Amino acid sequence: MLGADGWYHTGDAGFLTPGGHLKIIDRAKDVGRLMGGPFDGAMFAPKYVENKLKFFPHIKEAVCFGDKREKVCAFINIDFEAVGNWAERRNLPYAGYTDLAQRTEVYALILDCVEKVNADLAQDELLAGSQISRFLILHKELDADDGELTRTRKVRRSAIAERYGVLIAALYEGKVSQYIETQVKFEDGRTAMISADLRIVEARTFPAVAGQAA
Repeated sequence: MLGADGWYHTGDAGFLTPGGHLKIIDRAKDVGRLMGGPFDGAMFAPKYVENKLKFFPHIKEAVCFGDKREKVCAFINIDFEAVGNWAERRNLPYAGYTDLAQRTEVYALILDCVEKVNADLAQDELLAGSQISRFLILHKELDADDGELTRTRKVRRSAIAERYGVLIAALYEGKVSQYIETQVKFEDGRTAMISADLRIVEARTFPAVAGQAA
């Protein structure tokens, strides 16, 4: 829709870079603000950060939280095939997705990915506040059958926040682990319970590079 000001309104959020280019970061309705902490008032664009994480082949899905909070935290889904191949090349045994996701070596692998994203975000003064401070690797893959994704594999944020509220609380309360039991539904209608004690780790964040908007 073309407005009276001459701009075309798409419902997306973005900003102009110093070079005069329009940078689209997320849907406007999904962009939030941090409250408190060193990045008080900074823009928080969850999908933008999630897409950066999913650029890495070992990360299949990510869900970031931060709107009206003092820092950003995240859930990570590993790519079972990619990380499984990585583990087998290193002779690391595992007994399924849940076991593999909680291995110390896998956390180190994902931590490296997260910190690379943080270093990249720090180069953009307007988005530096979206760096991830803490994260955990989920014990199961997010699934449309469990109401966590749409059929086109878009994250259902409200459903995930409700289903995993105890994990979000643990991230923001400074806990180093959190036990959870989750019911999953299979395509044939059967259900089962999956439980795990999930580790929570800190990620390094970086000072914003003043005057930069990549």
